[in-house]
Amino acid sequence: MVVELIAAGLSAGVVYFLAGARVVQQFERGVVFRFGRLKDQVRAPGFTMIIPLVDRLRKVNLQIVTMPVPGQDGITRDNVTVKVDAVVYFKVINAADAIVRVEDYKFAVSQVAQTSLRSIIGKSDLDDLLSNREKLNQGLEVMIDSPALGWGVQIDRVEIKDVSLPETMKRSMARQAEADRERRARVINADAELQASKKLAEAAEVMQDQPAALQLRLLQTVVAVAAEKNSTLVLPFPVELLRFLERATPASEASPQAVRGGAAVPAAQAPPAVEKASADGASADGARTEDGAGQERERE
Repeated sequence: MVVELIAAGLSAGVVYFLAGARVVQQFERGVVFRFGRLKDQVRAPGFTMIIPLVDRLRKVNLQIVTMPVPGQDGITRDNVTVKVDAVVYFKVINAADAIVRVEDYKFAVSQVAQTSLRSIIGKSDLDDLLSNREKLNQGLEVMIDSPALGWGVQIDRVEIKDVSLPETMKRSMARQAEADRERRARVINADAELQASKKLAEAAEVMQDQPAALQLRLLQTVVAVAAEKNSTLVLPFPVELLRFLERATPASEASPQAVRGGAAVPAAQAPPAVEKASADGASADGARTEDGAGQERERE
């Protein structure tokens, strides 16, 4: 009988021990309530014991929680309708406050994040939402962290993920960007034309002083065109080259064959014999005219 009582006592002790045994993970902290009253000591990670039917242990995760904030529709300060979603990173720094001071700290952080996101949308312009997100992230972090500290929660960081715009606004921004790129292209092209015109003016002055430079430039152009394996080659013959050859050719070296061929000879370069023949013919015509006038007087 005694052995049975001892065995029953041992079995009851084992059951009592197993009922009060708890294990707290490394990333957790244990908050103990005894008859509904919070115990000041928070249980550290490892094995711990509570009094069955008297104590109640709640475990709080201290890991960083990643919470997506649903997309919030709002109107920016410059009257543009947008939809913005974000993500919040937070962790519990006081396990007792996270359990006692708020019913569900995760739901509370989510609601504060949504209202803060709506508030930041109304205070910002569209350009700030698209290009100045770092400043907006810091503002959101301060707005969410202020009430969360009273719940034993610390906001690690807040990031705006995406900004959705209406299709009409997207098309307008695309047209604006295209017009801006076209404007820059035209300005660059006009600047290039201005620089090229200055260089061409300098080249024209050099060629004016040295006429042979024009011929060299023409030959370089012919070489560049001939390198393309063309079957037809159009060779321009500038009038300036003819004038240069005309000035460079002496009057005494005029070829008789050029005269027979119908080439024009300048009046200043006409041979002396031709000028003499022209003078004799003019005097003979004058003598004939005077004889005819004398004969008419005799008849009268």
